[in-house]
Amino acid sequence: MLSLKGITKKYYVGDTEVEALRGIDINFRESEFVAILGQSGCGKTTLLNIIGGLDRYTSGDLEINGISTKKYKDKDWDRYRNHSIGFVFQSYNLIPHQTVLANVELALTISGVSKTERRRRATEALKRVGLGDQIKKKPNQMSGGQVQRVAIARALVNDPDILLADEPTGALDTETSVAVMEILKEVAKDKLVIMVTHNPDLAEKYATRTVRLLDGKIISDSQPFIPTEKDKTVAAERSAAEKKKGKRQMSFATATALSFNNLKTKKGRTILTSFAGSIGIIGIALIMAVSSGFKNYINTVQADTLSSYPLSITRESVDLSSMMASMMSGKSPSGEHPLDKIYSRDVLVEMMKTMSSGTRTSELSSFKKYLDSGESGIESYINGIQYGYGVTPKIYFKDSSGKLVRVSPGTVMENLYGSAYASMSAKSAQYSGMNSSIVWTEILDNRDFVKSQYDVLAGEWPESDDFTKLVFVVDKNNEVSDFVLYSLGLRDQSEIDDMKVKIMEHKPIESEQTTYTYDEILGLEYKLILDTDLWAYDENTNTWLDKREDSDHLKSTVENGKTLTVACIVRPTQNASATSISGSVGYSSSLTKYIINSINNSDIVKAQFSDKNTDIFTGLPFETGEKKKLTMEDVNAYILTLPEAEQAQMKAYIASMDEESVLKLFEEKLSAKTSAATYDGNLEKLGVKDIENPEVINIYPVDFEAKDNVKDVISAYNDKVKAAGENEKVISYSDYVGILLSSVTKIINTITYVLIAFVAISLVVSSIMIGIITYISVLERTKEIGILRSIGASKKDVSRVFNAETFIIGLISGAMGIGITLLILLPVNLILNSLTGIVSIAALPPVGAAILIALSILLTVIAGLFPAKIASKKDPVIALRTE
Repeated sequence: MLSLKGITKKYYVGDTEVEALRGIDINFRESEFVAILGQSGCGKTTLLNIIGGLDRYTSGDLEINGISTKKYKDKDWDRYRNHSIGFVFQSYNLIPHQTVLANVELALTISGVSKTERRRRATEALKRVGLGDQIKKKPNQMSGGQVQRVAIARALVNDPDILLADEPTGALDTETSVAVMEILKEVAKDKLVIMVTHNPDLAEKYATRTVRLLDGKIISDSQPFIPTEKDKTVAAERSAAEKKKGKRQMSFATATALSFNNLKTKKGRTILTSFAGSIGIIGIALIMAVSSGFKNYINTVQADTLSSYPLSITRESVDLSSMMASMMSGKSPSGEHPLDKIYSRDVLVEMMKTMSSGTRTSELSSFKKYLDSGESGIESYINGIQYGYGVTPKIYFKDSSGKLVRVSPGTVMENLYGSAYASMSAKSAQYSGMNSSIVWTEILDNRDFVKSQYDVLAGEWPESDDFTKLVFVVDKNNEVSDFVLYSLGLRDQSEIDDMKVKIMEHKPIESEQTTYTYDEILGLEYKLILDTDLWAYDENTNTWLDKREDSDHLKSTVENGKTLTVACIVRPTQNASATSISGSVGYSSSLTKYIINSINNSDIVKAQFSDKNTDIFTGLPFETGEKKKLTMEDVNAYILTLPEAEQAQMKAYIASMDEESVLKLFEEKLSAKTSAATYDGNLEKLGVKDIENPEVINIYPVDFEAKDNVKDVISAYNDKVKAAGENEKVISYSDYVGILLSSVTKIINTITYVLIAFVAISLVVSSIMIGIITYISVLERTKEIGILRSIGASKKDVSRVFNAETFIIGLISGAMGIGITLLILLPVNLILNSLTGIVSIAALPPVGAAILIALSILLTVIAGLFPAKIASKKDPVIALRTE
């Protein structure tokens, strides 16, 4: 039940006050067809807008089901229009870029009805007005009568209590007008229909009640209504039922659909606007792509470089980093002085001081245990840890002539430099190790990292725990040096002797490039033997005999040795600046562990372990450093061991000598014979190593930033052992790369930020432009704003529609910017490749692309907030009058 009590409405045109309604008092039945007649300007439409909640009365009261609306807020009026009012306008007021079905569904969408339900109800409403077969058409594809029937269907779809029709036949011909009026008459059987018209004939023929207005007052009412108590009770019940209806709100998806359909009607402008908005995104994306590509390349270079120059921790080391830093600093140790003479600078002296004072000893077993425990958290900062034990594998190769060639430690340098180098190698494992490491290298256990540096040319990468498989490494030109070929037995080392002779005779040396197929290299077999295999036990003397120069024993040992096979051939990737396999043949750390464990568990080593006081090679005790004092009892005891004749002679001989002379005479004869070797020396000769106590720990950080984190881990360990009072466990390390290279990444980041700051200006300018275009869109869609408000959309809903529009433009701008950037990167990479030789260096990271799209959306939405706010504040009555 609807009641108007003393309703007045005043407008202000400049300083002039216009009173459109003057004390309107009228009650409406729940179902009747009321026609409001009057001249133009008498207040008919104003009255209709106030009843429909589009306009606000100045004074009086509008009661809805007995409830005063004096304290209604915007959300209450929105709910009232959405649930209780249906509007039918003279000019139809359909949204042109929406289909017939979408126009009818709109009120249900705002009410929060599910998609399936609103599709069903909208279709039924269109069938009710005879348009069930026109649901996919646009309003501009239909006649005026059809469009007005769509408007009626939209008004009815939400099952409102009141249908308000403002000149519904004013723009229709007579036949179509009759059809529309018949529909309204049918609706009025169970609803309140209030029609404003200036046609008294239509009112008389179809309306059940006629109300006439003149100058804002009711001058006649054919069927006035005074509600009874029963009517008031029914109205109260209806009001209670209305309160139970849920809150309504337009979803963002609906707002987006409305805006998207609107943008499709202006495709050209939308594309140009989006392109303008994408210019800043393109600039930033290009900078980010190049910057990110260079940073990724630098990170790769860093990782590759650090794979060749790890943080190295040795048992004994000289602080070379301090020494190098001192040499590179350029500062005079003697301080400042006038520039009147030439002064010496003590670089060599300072270097010698550093070497003498900088020799450091590190206890590595505890640190290894700390790293292996996982307590350090170092795993996320490194590509791998390599433990070195000073183990050089003894490996042999049988060449094509059947001759055994020792390939590790290699013999090429011995052939070149003769006995002098052989002598140095025999005396120092460092020389033989260096010779071997040029060819043979232990591979890091982190196979994913190692694989990232190489392309496989043939075969497959062996598993890290398979020590019998080898990796053959060629350079980027698929070449290996002749030194490697001689070292591996693939070339006859006798050719070196021939070259030496030619050099001595000043004859030219001719070289010929040899080639090998992958199949010729794959499957090459080498034999591994142990140091302990070259000794044999002698039961007669209970000692171990040296068989290292016994060719038959060596041949037998090699034949029974472990077979090592080349499993794959690899080449450094095109972009690899450094690689982790420094030699030409790589083997796994499991080979080193196998050698150590096999040697430690051999019979000869067990024999030495079981008797730490006796040299197993001579059977003699080790020299203890303590000599037993000889006494006359020892002399007499020795004489008693002699034959009787000799005893008599010896006793007669020493009878005339004093005790000191006798002891001196027998001292050398009776002193115990000892071995010149030592227990530790024997273990070293046999190659015994402690797997838990490495000689060197090489830590390979991921990049320079991670290297600093690794240093922090080492510092944390040192702090821990210091706090425990175990200063002897404090370790030190050498960081050569940290001295030689600076943080290039920081420089690139700085340049990137500066460039992005400049380009961001264009992004801000384009956002402002989008804000202006959104404001123009608000002006263009003013009538649509009025339509949305008339069917119950709130101010927030209207604002959401335009925010959705800027969201779409921002999304298109961002996506367009990323797409154009990816196209531009194709020639950019070609140019950079020609300039730097680096392949595909510019690459936009997916996360960066997503962030830029999000940034584009954010900026355009922010730019559109002000126009959206303006749209939400538009007066719906004025908006509906806009063409």
